Amino acid sequence: MRRYVNLDNAASTSALAEVWEAVEGFLPWYSSVHRGSGAKSQMATAAFEGARDAVTSFVGGRASDTTVFVRNTTEAINVLAAGLRPGSHVLTTPVEHHSNMLPWRRHHVSTLPFCASADELVAACDEALRTASPPVELVAVTGASNVTGEVWPLAELASVAHRHGARLFVDAAQLAPHRPLDMAATGIDFLALSGHKLYAPFGAGALVGDAGLLEELPLLQGGGAIRWVTLDDVVWAEAPERHEAGSPNLLGAVALAAACRYLSELGMDSVAETERALFARLLDGLGKVPGLETLTLWPEGSVDRVGVVAFNLAPYRDPLLAAVLSAEYAIGVRNGCFCAQPLIVRLLGIPGERVARIVRELRAGLRPTLPGAVRASLGLGSTRADVDLLVSALTEVAAFGPRARYEHEPDRDEYRPAGLPELLPHLRSVPSGASAA
Repeated sequence: MRRYVNLDNAASTSALAEVWEAVEGFLPWYSSVHRGSGAKSQMATAAFEGARDAVTSFVGGRASDTTVFVRNTTEAINVLAAGLRPGSHVLTTPVEHHSNMLPWRRHHVSTLPFCASADELVAACDEALRTASPPVELVAVTGASNVTGEVWPLAELASVAHRHGARLFVDAAQLAPHRPLDMAATGIDFLALSGHKLYAPFGAGALVGDAGLLEELPLLQGGGAIRWVTLDDVVWAEAPERHEAGSPNLLGAVALAAACRYLSELGMDSVAETERALFARLLDGLGKVPGLETLTLWPEGSVDRVGVVAFNLAPYRDPLLAAVLSAEYAIGVRNGCFCAQPLIVRLLGIPGERVARIVRELRAGLRPTLPGAVRASLGLGSTRADVDLLVSALTEVAAFGPRARYEHEPDRDEYRPAGLPELLPHLRSVPSGASAA
């Protein structure tokens, strides 16, 4: 047995104790919101609307901005995409998470080229906006790469977008847990984040901005999103209720608000300063591991980076290396393409013919070997000891290789030590007397 080292915070974070306490304390008062005159319903409504204010404040929203509660960043982006005028021109980049890539394809999408620096990105954006026909209405970018960690020049991008009559949307899923946000000062028009990446894994996320600008039919249509319905007509509610059909995830909203309040009290500048020192230690250690290559989008040290680093260690495939770190060192990391396959293809230099072959084989129902990397990511609970354990483990693997024999599971392209009992088998079992159907 070893102490578990969680270095997979970029995927999902553990719940803050303060968040758990807030949820536990609120549970006795749980009730319907906006629909009851009873005391519990009124308290639930007050908690829900208070949570909305807490999230808006955490990201530095303007007086005209509001928070729409959703499940996660993915749903937030889909809500925004659905609310845009059909055929809107959206400008984005090839490094985005798939969630900030696919929803825009219902509109007219232009994609910037891969850029070698932050300055080149801003210049490319400026030129694309200047020459766009029809004019771009929304620029959609990440706040910080979930693969390589670079923090994007959001103020500069906002300035460029506004100069050409466009709005700026920021996917802040990776930025919000690591850096202070100020939508008003930066010029961000819309922003999305996820509770499960912000120490509040209770199924809630948020879209923040002037939701009154979303004039099309809401993504989800039903109760709570309307003011009046007839058999052939509907009067839609104003934002934010217009985009929150159905009973909301009240506990998720309470949890997300608790995380925002705690992080605000802690001070996001302090969080960022502490993380930068820890991340510098991590990068320095990884740089000394023989055969290890880190992946970066822009030159090292040219921009701020959140505590996310992707790497490969020759000659081990990423799923095998991740399995070794887990089984032999109790270190949890992520591996694969991190829902950013075009970026991984670029960073790894995968030739076009291999990409085409992967597409053909997948469409034929086959399971080709996919490229990927291992990702370590820091969070509030990360320590110097965690960083040193990862570096030590990788150094040992580089020198001596795995100690166990690993079996490949091709259906999931995963590895597990031969003969190791299944972890937590009770989570997969069917209760006694229940049907497996």
